Amino acid sequence: MDTAGELKHVWVRRQLQDLVATRLRPGDALLGERQLEEQFGVSRITVRRAISDLVQDGALVRIKGKGTFVSHGLVRSTLHLASFNEDMRAAGFEPSTRVITAATAAPPAAASEHLGLPPGHEAYQVRRLRLANGAPVSVDESWLPPELLPDLLSEDLTGSLYRVLAASGHPVQHVEQTVEAAAAPEEIAVLLDIEPGSPVLLFRRRSFTGQEDPGTPIEYSVSTYRSDRYQVSMRLAL
Repeated sequence: MDTAGELKHVWVRRQLQDLVATRLRPGDALLGERQLEEQFGVSRITVRRAISDLVQDGALVRIKGKGTFVSHGLVRSTLHLASFNEDMRAAGFEPSTRVITAATAAPPAAASEHLGLPPGHEAYQVRRLRLANGAPVSVDESWLPPELLPDLLSEDLTGSLYRVLAASGHPVQHVEQTVEAAAAPEEIAVLLDIEPGSPVLLFRRRSFTGQEDPGTPIEYSVSTYRSDRYQVSMRLAL
């Protein structure tokens, strides 16, 4: 090991990277800091710095009150119009979906306003847990107009909802989307297998169909992503 103090954490990080790559599997717990300190013969500060680097890189994930674990992988996505399944496959992950809710219900005000529903009018609520390689990544809640999609609830909703909309004659043509940081509420945290209050990324999306401008509102969705398993990247140019 290089004895130069500023290089010790780099050496420890490489040892941990090798450990993750050759001996541990996604979801496995990392040894405690004290054990790693003794194993590598370095200070606790050095161990913590190396672990922090790997957490930032997405190789490890810290879970409050439990420890540090090997990550299931960090999905990096550019801001573009694509389905969850397309995003996951493009990143090298196998997507899957578990439908939590598929029913008619009273939508929240934002969804009702976007879909242009009269007061008291119900909409389709489709709530799904999205997974990558079997690990939870996001909880998606979509609200859709029954008048345009009368057979929606009889469709297979474990695949791409965009494909279902396109097959119904209402392909999504463009969206308006915002992204913000948030703290996971308890119900969402349970589904995502994280601690309540953990940082998440909150996507709010207003989708439109049709070629005219602005188009016909077809979906209002709120997606909550684990911030340790999903990263948004952007390319900017002058």
